[in-house]
Amino acid sequence: MSVVLNQDAEKHPMTFCYQVNGSCPRTVHPLGIQVAIYLACAAGVLITVLGNLFVVFAVSYFKALHTPTNFLLLSLALADMFLGLLVLPLSTVRSVESCWFFGDFFCRLHTYLDTLFCLTSIFHLCFISIDRHCAICEPLLYPSKVTVRVALRYILAGWGVPAAYTAFLLYADVVERGLGQWLEEMPCVGSCQLLFNKFWGWLNFPMFFFPCLIMISLYVKIFVVASRQAQQINSLSKSLAGAAKRERKAAKTLGIAVGVYLLCWLPFTIDTMVDSLLNFITPPLVFDLFIWLAYFNSACNPIIYVFSYRWFRKALKLILSREIFSLRTPTVDLYQE
Repeated sequence: MSVVLNQDAEKHPMTFCYQVNGSCPRTVHPLGIQVAIYLACAAGVLITVLGNLFVVFAVSYFKALHTPTNFLLLSLALADMFLGLLVLPLSTVRSVESCWFFGDFFCRLHTYLDTLFCLTSIFHLCFISIDRHCAICEPLLYPSKVTVRVALRYILAGWGVPAAYTAFLLYADVVERGLGQWLEEMPCVGSCQLLFNKFWGWLNFPMFFFPCLIMISLYVKIFVVASRQAQQINSLSKSLAGAAKRERKAAKTLGIAVGVYLLCWLPFTIDTMVDSLLNFITPPLVFDLFIWLAYFNSACNPIIYVFSYRWFRKALKLILSREIFSLRTPTVDLYQE
C-alpha cells in the first residue's frame, strides 16, 4: 500500500508557490486549460475596459449627454474601467496560478484598488437611484434640485468615502492594533488576502447591504409612480409625454443595472459572511468563481446600455464611423428620434 502511495506522489508531486517553509500549495492546471482560462479572462478584461471607455468618451464628447445623470454614469464607468485596467490582470494571474507573485506592497495596493472600485460602483448606483427617484417622482422640481453641481458632489462622495474607508482599513495601524484578536496572519507565503477574516466579512456587509436596501426601496417607489404616470400620459402634450417616456426608460434601464449588480455581488457577499462563521470552508475554486461573477458586473453596464439606450447606439455608430471627425458631431442631438 505504501509503495502505491509513493508511486502516486512521484507522478503528482505537491507543488508550492515558493520554495520556502510555509509556502502556499499551488494548483497546477493542464496547459490547455490554463491557456483557455487566460484567454477567457483576457476577453473579459478587454470587454470591461473598452465598453466602459466608450461610455466615458461618449458622455464627454457629445454635448447633448452633458446631464447630471450621465455624469454619474461617466464616473461609474471610470470605476469599472479602472477595475479592468488595474485590478483584473493581477487577479487573473492569481486565479489561474493560485499564487500571488507580486510581493506584499502590490498585494496591499491591489486589495485597496479592488475594494475602492467595487465600493465606488455601488455608491454611484445608489446616487443614480436617488437621481431617478427625483426625476420620476418630482419632475417639476428635478431641474432645480439635481443640477450638474449636485451631481459632482455625488461623484466626490462616491469616490471619497470608499477611498477613505478602504485606506483606513488597509493602511492604518490602529485597525491592526485595536482589532488584533479578530485578525489572522497570512495563512501561507504566496497568498494575498489581507484582513480576510471574520471581521472583514461582517464589516463589509453593511457597506453592501444598506446602499442596496436604499436602491431597492427607491426603485419600488419609482415603478409605482411610473405606472401611474403611464396611465395619465395621454392627457399630456406630445413634448411632455416624450420627456416623461424618456425618464421612465432611463429609470427602467438603470433599474436593470441595479438588478444585475445584485445578482453578481450577492453570492460573494453572502459567502464571505457565512464562510466566516464556518471557518472558511469554501473551496478555492468556488470562491474564485464568486469573485469573478462580481467582477463580471463591471462589464455588464455598457452591454445593458447598448440594448436599452437609443442615444448610446447612435453615439456608438458615430464613434465607429468617420463622422466622429466632423466639427458638428459633438453637437448632434442624440435624443432625437
